[in-house]
Amino acid sequence: MSEQPTPAATAHITAPYGPLADALKIAAFGTVCATAPAQHAVLIEADDTGLTLRTHDWETAVSVTVPTATVTRAGASLLPLAQLTKSLKAMVAGETKATAARTTITLAGDLLTTDHLTVPLAALPVGEFTPAKTPAQIAAHLDAQDLYRQLQRVIPAACTDDTLPNLTAVQMTLEGHTLTLAATDRYRFAVADVPATRNPDHSATTPEHPLSALIPASVLARIAKHLKTQTGPVGIAFGTPELALTMGDTTLTIQPRHGGMPGYATLLPTTVDTSLTLERATAQRALKKCAALIAASGERGSPVTLRWDDTGTLTLAPRIGEPDDLARIKGMPLTFATLTGPTPTDRELHTNPAFLADALAAFDATDTLTLHLRDPKPNSSLLPPLLLTTNPRPTGGDYRHLLMPVNVS
Repeated sequence: MSEQPTPAATAHITAPYGPLADALKIAAFGTVCATAPAQHAVLIEADDTGLTLRTHDWETAVSVTVPTATVTRAGASLLPLAQLTKSLKAMVAGETKATAARTTITLAGDLLTTDHLTVPLAALPVGEFTPAKTPAQIAAHLDAQDLYRQLQRVIPAACTDDTLPNLTAVQMTLEGHTLTLAATDRYRFAVADVPATRNPDHSATTPEHPLSALIPASVLARIAKHLKTQTGPVGIAFGTPELALTMGDTTLTIQPRHGGMPGYATLLPTTVDTSLTLERATAQRALKKCAALIAASGERGSPVTLRWDDTGTLTLAPRIGEPDDLARIKGMPLTFATLTGPTPTDRELHTNPAFLADALAAFDATDTLTLHLRDPKPNSSLLPPLLLTTNPRPTGGDYRHLLMPVNVS
């Protein structure tokens, strides 16, 4: 029995290099985890609706339309993404950036052409590509910059240990008019809120209840790079189980982790004993000095110490050296103002300097950075975690960061 002929690449399009290269860069998000050759490729679909590029690596699927492209013959071509991207870049080599961006690219099936060159590409059978499921209906819209800002705050708190897969993800929960992002690595918990505008069409057909998905932080980190330059709305859709984000001409469909992360509602205190505001810039400067001293001492892993003396003066110091040395170290004073409760005296709190750096960096320069403290429970060796918020109240603000203290002997 003779073999069936390999389906020919049949998409015919023309497009400026700049927008086409940008679309392929986004499409690459959907090939990071690919194993099969067909999933390392980009499916180029040309029809009466225009040009669409598709990729799918089982973790992330990308669909990008290129409005500046012209379809000269309807069809589909499956081309290796890396070869196509490198070939396009090579064909505009030697041109200025502006000239390269407007260079007309012609694709005829598997044949790539500019005014100067024509080269064939190694097309794959279109039928070997496995497409992603059609995304669910958009449940709500978010502002792109709001989402970017809050992802930047939450992603650093996600675990990087692959033996704890659910902790390497960010919980995304849509409830009412808020999308809440949460991540933890067991030593800290970051929670941020993004205002959401519900889609009335979705609300009319779906009972309003919390929608949630556990999305790999590594995928969201790649998406955040794209969000950084985006403006306008981002649509979010919760499928079964896929989550989809739509921004402009791009839709990214993400396969979530199974299960969920530990509940954090009971970890975040609703009442505290003392709340005080910190001057963020001074705290960051002091932390950099302390971290540099820890590195200079060679004592990797040493914590930094927030210390209130008997007069209530607050300093930040590195915890390095022998016990006799610790008593001689004087920390850098930190400016603070007590909002509620008594100002602590004769009290020390030790924390991981890298984690504290991430926490401080998560607050904008215009944010009110509030540190909330709880007194240790009687007869308990466990120290209460530190809570930092963007609001003077422990339950307020659009960002909360819970930081576990370090116990030292």
